[in-house]
Amino acid sequence: MFSCNSSTSGHSTFLLTGFPGLETSQHWVSIPINLVCVASVVGNSIILFLICTDPALHEPMYIFLSMLAASDLGLCASTFPTMVRLFWLGARELPFDLCAAQMFFIHAFTYVESGVLLAMAFDRFIAIRDPLHYATILPHSAMAKVGAAILARAVLLNLPAPVLLRRLLFPPTSELSHCYCLHCDLVGLACSDTQVNSLVGLVSILLSLGLDSSLIMLSYVLILRTVLGIASPGGRLKALNTCVSHLCVVLIFYLPKLGLSVLHRVEKHSYPALAVLMANLHFLVPPFMNPIVYCIKSKQIRQGLLKRFQQKRVDIS
Repeated sequence: MFSCNSSTSGHSTFLLTGFPGLETSQHWVSIPINLVCVASVVGNSIILFLICTDPALHEPMYIFLSMLAASDLGLCASTFPTMVRLFWLGARELPFDLCAAQMFFIHAFTYVESGVLLAMAFDRFIAIRDPLHYATILPHSAMAKVGAAILARAVLLNLPAPVLLRRLLFPPTSELSHCYCLHCDLVGLACSDTQVNSLVGLVSILLSLGLDSSLIMLSYVLILRTVLGIASPGGRLKALNTCVSHLCVVLIFYLPKLGLSVLHRVEKHSYPALAVLMANLHFLVPPFMNPIVYCIKSKQIRQGLLKRFQQKRVDIS
């Protein structure tokens, strides 16, 4: 714990935290995490490339999937650099401005991903409820407006946080709980009154993750009502099968956050290395698993991938 006697505003240095108690071997411990990061970047880049270049995938569902892949790439780009600096270069120091910028982009891309998952939930509802008019209800112009609204909300909800942080006093050097900067972590290290910052953070979470998760549950209630209205059992099963990929991605996104929240409140101090590992995984697992889930469950994605490989093989021959 660093003293607040010589606290400053906007000129502090923050120390990133690796795996407590494993400092001598954290290079080896970080190898799987780095491999997950690389696989996430490659997987989401492939998904984005396939959707952008294959006209057969220019449907609402896959355009929303491309937005999800783009937000996952943004999240990787926001967290991966400080992980590499800490685990492989041993560089713990991060100046205030860089820390505040990383905090903004991490939370912004998280909110974008949450918003895209909500849009995909209502996309599935429309596809099941009115399949004949699905394409006309969700034209490309409507999806562009939805994407712009999701991005604007993420920026507007996160913009006040770094601005308000500049008015707080911090010790010259402060130690973070993770290998990246989060709003709650920075607010907890401040030496001055943080009531406004805490309130802004709470409102931001409620208007993003809280609201989105509630509306996603509502959309699935509407989907179940619609499916139960389908006469044939085969039709019901086919309709529900179109939601499996999205439901898996939603669980992958929200469950690690729930697990980390419980761990921080129950056993954070008993198992600090586990808390750090969970904190890393809750950002890394969704970008890593999303491409895998959609490649396994989506026939169109698999066909597009195979077509690209076959085309590449013919070009080489």
